[in-house]
Amino acid sequence: MAREVAVFIDNNGLTGTFGEPGRVRVYRRRQKAWTVARETDFTLTAEGGLKGLRRQMAALLAFLGECRTFVARSLTGMPYYELEKAGFNVWEQSGEPLAYLEEVWAGEEREKAEKNAPAPAAAPLGPTEKAPGHYFISLKEIQARNAGITTKHVLQPFLRRGRFNLLEVVCDHLPPWLELDLTTGAFTWTSEKISERETRIIIKADGAGGMGDGHAFAGQGGLCC
Repeated sequence: MAREVAVFIDNNGLTGTFGEPGRVRVYRRRQKAWTVARETDFTLTAEGGLKGLRRQMAALLAFLGECRTFVARSLTGMPYYELEKAGFNVWEQSGEPLAYLEEVWAGEEREKAEKNAPAPAAAPLGPTEKAPGHYFISLKEIQARNAGITTKHVLQPFLRRGRFNLLEVVCDHLPPWLELDLTTGAFTWTSEKISERETRIIIKADGAGGMGDGHAFAGQGGLCC
């Protein structure tokens, strides 16, 4: 893994929302210190439609080179999908990049170690069964008790196994990786805002009954939230 982290920077020098005017800055880590390796102005525009967007993302990927970690204040939709497809771990952060780059890097190192480690006999975290085939998980509570744990690390292995009829997920917002996965696979789902800072997502496996408009799930790589 290249010792680099790319950050989308807004016009104030802080982590920006991807798609707004700004630039992409690639930081390189050497002896626990971060320096700017390269940067380029980058503002995603709708000119040229979907093909135009893909051309812009292809140019960005060429600029990023071997870097496979990307940070933005917010990043969703097609750009998120293109980065995930290219093997990027996507992080959502805000503020001054130098204040969180070491935290992001530590998360990358943890994920790398987890991938190389033998699979545990039983996962220490994950949904609990409330009734036969009916599971529940509060991502907010798990992350509050386990600093550095990501929603993808907790939830995606369970979804990939698919051994459930219904899964209820409570979180503060729908993670971008989950939204992407739910629209590209084989589960139906709905979501609702249950309070200002809480969202409930109901996911049903095929054969568990309809839920209106069908959406789907397929596991992807990467990291976010």
